[in-house]
Amino acid sequence: MGKLLTAATIPQLCHKEEAYRQLLQHQKQQWLNAYRRKIIWRKRTIKTKSRFVRLMPGIMITLGSVILANALWPVVSYFAFTSPQLQKAQLISARGQNTFVEQTKETTTGTALANEFKPKIIYQELDYTNLNSWFPDSELPVVNASSSEKQNQVDEYTLNIPSLGIESAKVKIGGLNLDDNLIQYPGTADPGQEGAPVIFGHSVLRQFYNPSLKNPRRYLSIFSTIMTMKNGDEIEIEYDGIKYIYSVIDKVEVKPEDMFILEQNTSGKYLKLITCVPEGTYLRRGVVIAQLEKTQ
Repeated sequence: MGKLLTAATIPQLCHKEEAYRQLLQHQKQQWLNAYRRKIIWRKRTIKTKSRFVRLMPGIMITLGSVILANALWPVVSYFAFTSPQLQKAQLISARGQNTFVEQTKETTTGTALANEFKPKIIYQELDYTNLNSWFPDSELPVVNASSSEKQNQVDEYTLNIPSLGIESAKVKIGGLNLDDNLIQYPGTADPGQEGAPVIFGHSVLRQFYNPSLKNPRRYLSIFSTIMTMKNGDEIEIEYDGIKYIYSVIDKVEVKPEDMFILEQNTSGKYLKLITCVPEGTYLRRGVVIAQLEKTQ
């Protein structure tokens, strides 16, 4: 049988009921507070996401513009500031009136490069690690060997350009693959001989230029900055145990089909470095011309 309510037990029951009611009220308040926090957090998250979604197009456009400008600025600046100073009908010495190479009727393609240059659409993908692709309108021309008889059978030597951080760059005489070395065009004079060794090398956008010996793909960018060289900058060639030091005397720009850059003038001892310009493109060819100053 149940306990009978007495005057003594009624206050105890009222006290327990009040305590239970307060506990429920406290738990309810805790739940409501947690629910409010959850709603507030969700609203803030939705608001943040909504703001991010609204800003995303602007962010992407800005980022894309920066990347595009970073890629295009070297090309635009080259055409605006560098190219006009380099366009010449002939490769002329900066010292006196001596002509390095003459445009013959067979090789002349025009006298005003700036007026005659017209972009061409090429419908096949060209591999510019292959020297064959550097002369798109014809087969590789044959260059007559220097009048000085070649005494050494050296097929490889090294090139250094201290002002550009290029050291111990391998130059192979002949061949077509520019992936692993620079190429001296076959038939052109050897270093130290009358005439000019003509050396080809790759260029890329300047921000990717890395001529370091530790870079396994250095030859894909090694000539990217040669058109920034100034008259008087030195180019060192170590050939068959002899160091030849050349000094830059001129820079010019020609069209891809202008093969007269390969011709030899045996009235002096020169050097020509050739790459694609503007850097990272294949539109034209930049030529750096240097003259032998001394041997060591």
